[in-house]
Amino acid sequence: MRTVTVTGTGSSTVAPDSAVVRVAAVARGAGVAEAYDAMSAAASALVELAGRHTERRRIASTGVSVWPWHDRDGRRQGYEARHGYAIGCADLAVAGAVLGELAREVGDALAVDSVGLEVTEDHGAGAKAREAAFEDALRRATALAEMAGARLGAVDSIVEGDPSSGPGPMPKMAMMRDSGGGIEPGESTVTSVVTVVWELDPL
Repeated sequence: MRTVTVTGTGSSTVAPDSAVVRVAAVARGAGVAEAYDAMSAAASALVELAGRHTERRRIASTGVSVWPWHDRDGRRQGYEARHGYAIGCADLAVAGAVLGELAREVGDALAVDSVGLEVTEDHGAGAKAREAAFEDALRRATALAEMAGARLGAVDSIVEGDPSSGPGPMPKMAMMRDSGGGIEPGESTVTSVVTVVWELDPL
């Protein structure tokens, strides 16, 4: 039995609907204790404010550090303490509100590291991407069958994902970045890859 194996790719777009805000409380002092205490006060304010907008379980520490800091001439001026957090926000409006309030209430002790936009609900984009991938495979297989003087028969097998890199049953999300200022969702691309094997029937 002759067969033809074709890999098709399809994509669809969806708007990110949630965000992870990565921020830190940062403070300096003449000594380790002074820097740490000042940082801790800012960190408490940061966590309290973030807790007004999201569940406490979605506020996670990402690291605490204290190190010497120097001026531009390399002279030690004291110590700097930093406590980083990742704050999960249910939607982009919440993320924007958190950032705005942190800037006002935590002030110069706030460092904003990044805002990562995420897709939690693809709203059918995954299914559309898979459908487009199958149609792409079908077009390619039909053309190859005609070149071989045959026509497509029954489907023998379908594998989602690139077989060269192992199975990939979940669509891949292409992440977008915060555009600065207001948080604009833009679009994320959902990509699906399917490999289909057809039997070849004589014309």
